[in-house]
Amino acid sequence: MIHFFTIGALLGLSAGLAPGPLLTLVISETIMHDIRAGIKVALAPLITDLPIVVSTVFILSRLSEFNTVLGTISLMGGVLVMVMGINGINTKGLDVKIEQSKPRSLLKGTLVNLLSPHPYLFWFSVGAPTMARAYEVHLPAAVSYVVGFYLLLIGSKIIMAILVGKSKSILKGPVYIYTMKFLGILLCLLALLLFKDGLKLLGS
Repeated sequence: MIHFFTIGALLGLSAGLAPGPLLTLVISETIMHDIRAGIKVALAPLITDLPIVVSTVFILSRLSEFNTVLGTISLMGGVLVMVMGINGINTKGLDVKIEQSKPRSLLKGTLVNLLSPHPYLFWFSVGAPTMARAYEVHLPAAVSYVVGFYLLLIGSKIIMAILVGKSKSILKGPVYIYTMKFLGILLCLLALLLFKDGLKLLGS
């Protein structure tokens, strides 16, 4: 249970702090309006991700007997996580372009996350397969994985909104940069485990 919570937390923290459309919107809304606006954007995954998670888990459950397909998906997930890790290692800071607009933060965050390919790609190639493996252990393990993921995904964006609201220098500062590099190394190690699982499924 702790094992899957840790994996979920690592993936959630990395996704939460990695440069992308939603984090950019969190920061821009915080700078343009206030911390509260940034927090509203950070909460968008709670609205958009449920149908994504349910649909990907449903599809993969129908493929549970096809080890070749699941092995291929696991390798795809390994590639995705490896790319996330390399991007984290190469992080030099975060640039955000600010455009003036009305503070409809939650709506904008929901639309950005709903129309972004990132959550769909993540849950199909990494999130749902990992949750399925956790469920094979027992239900609390799967629940702990999801809780760990969203706790850190949303929590890290909320913390980023608060920090940016206090000081914009955090975006280029050493704390953010070295945190991303450290998480990048951990993600690369996790990618190797996904590759191992994928090759095992393809060989079975």
